[in-house]
Amino acid sequence: METGNLQFEEKQYLGSNRMSVIIRTLFILFCFIGYYWSQNPKPVEVGFIHIGSYPIHSIDGSGQMFFILGVLLTIISGILIYVMHLHTRVYKDHILLDGFWRARRVKIDLNNIVSVKKFRLKKGTLVSPAYNLHRKGVIRFFSGSKELIELKDKDGLVYRIGSQRAGELHKILSQMVKKG
Repeated sequence: METGNLQFEEKQYLGSNRMSVIIRTLFILFCFIGYYWSQNPKPVEVGFIHIGSYPIHSIDGSGQMFFILGVLLTIISGILIYVMHLHTRVYKDHILLDGFWRARRVKIDLNNIVSVKKFRLKKGTLVSPAYNLHRKGVIRFFSGSKELIELKDKDGLVYRIGSQRAGELHKILSQMVKKG
């Protein structure tokens, strides 16, 4: 599309979101623990915890199902590192946000922007990836970033765009909004 007046460009990937990584890791651990338990079905007594015998003796190959599922989840997690979720491009007069696959392209006109703020998410906050998510008067675009840029336009719409390089994005957008 346009390349001559490109001011900023960033790509964010689905595999980098902390909440998704934690959930996938817990599922993978569950699968491998289930496989280990199927191979060592005897009851275990450790301190105050009693782990009973493996409950699914009647289904042949149930342990192998856990192992295969754990391996598949590990492969999927690896693939998600390369799946682009959000492509942010800033031009002289607008911001272009592309999502993955068939998501609609969003164009934000910088002539309508009134204010630009940068803020950091609270520590320990787990945020799921969002693309063009409208909630409580705020439109959200982010993947795995800890810092956000908040844009307010003349109509009162608020856009929150996550970025791994939020300082650079904030500086560029602040300069552009002051000029316009």
